[in-house]
Amino acid sequence: MTVSIAPYDEAASQRVIEELGILDTPRDERIDRVTRIAREMFDVPMVSVTLLDRGRQWRKSEIGLGGREAPREDAFCDYTVREGRTVIVPDASEDDRWATNPFVAGDPHLRFYAGHPLTAGGGERIGTLCLLDTKPRVLGDREEDLLRDLAWWVQSEILRQNELDDAAALQSTLRPRAVPALPGYEVAAVTVPVGQVSGDLYDWYPVASGLRFTLADVMGKGVGAALLAAGLRASLRTLPDRDLLEAVREADRLLDADAADLGTFVTAFHGELDAGTGVVRFVDAGHSLGYVLRADGGWDHLRSAGTPLGMGLAGIRASARTQLRPGDVFMVCSDGLLDVLDPVDPLGQVRRVLRERGVQGALDEAARLARATPAHDDVTVMVVARLDAAAEEGAG
Repeated sequence: MTVSIAPYDEAASQRVIEELGILDTPRDERIDRVTRIAREMFDVPMVSVTLLDRGRQWRKSEIGLGGREAPREDAFCDYTVREGRTVIVPDASEDDRWATNPFVAGDPHLRFYAGHPLTAGGGERIGTLCLLDTKPRVLGDREEDLLRDLAWWVQSEILRQNELDDAAALQSTLRPRAVPALPGYEVAAVTVPVGQVSGDLYDWYPVASGLRFTLADVMGKGVGAALLAAGLRASLRTLPDRDLLEAVREADRLLDADAADLGTFVTAFHGELDAGTGVVRFVDAGHSLGYVLRADGGWDHLRSAGTPLGMGLAGIRASARTQLRPGDVFMVCSDGLLDVLDPVDPLGQVRRVLRERGVQGALDEAARLARATPAHDDVTVMVVARLDAAAEEGAG
């Protein structure tokens, strides 16, 4: 059966390669790994991940070619992209199409070439993974399949990085910009993703009584987790005057389908502070990492009955409350924080750092630990401290 190949659209391919933002970027270990594997599997001296940009071919990764850029004119990779299929040239010096090619007749005196196109999400052909040798050789059917598989791996890595960049940019725009100004309180938060994007979410926004806030942890990493967290934020920000319990139930309903598709779920702590009284009403959806450090040094562990969001158990929900008195500190965190704290007495470590360094100093220390310790999960912490009279006077 003959497979129809769409004509090459050079303008569309150029537009996509520019939108990807990959040209003239540093080497990438994930892609370099594929070129190393290709060299070992095929026992060739030269391998290249080549992207085509107007009049040049630019190499995101290369072995044995001695440079990252070459003219596009007369290039084997340009021919492969235009053909839109695997191209194999066993001996270029014996092939009328290539015998007089400057890369064959002159340096590096190529004889063997095998390349497969790399495509973007819309099918635009943007480059190749290619193998080169100065000696003639042939590829069997199994080796051709391996080349296509490696090319698919390369283009997946390129597109994955672009998705991560987009997700990171989205998260950056959704993160709260301004710290709430609540007289008598200090509010702060920090998040340190283990990778480029985070499955953790924190958010806050003013309401009539004071402040609503959320900390959530998606059980997963990468783009899917980041987008699920963004969807949760959007849901909880809709109609901020809704009752807390109803807001969480509605978010659960909206997340059910998305979480099921991704095979994951979300734990969340959603609360509201009445700034006048210090009362904190909250709904804990399977999170169980909310605490109050009392002025006398004791800890209250905040819990309310609830399963994680996205598990199809929306009916199992309850709200609870506590009160912040002057000198009390409320803290909620993701479980990634537990990975970087003293495993014997984590809350004791938190108490000591809060007392010695204050709220912002404690968050700076959490961020330092998250970056210095080989973390396996994102680390996010939110703190709301009710100032005592002396601290409030000093803040004023």
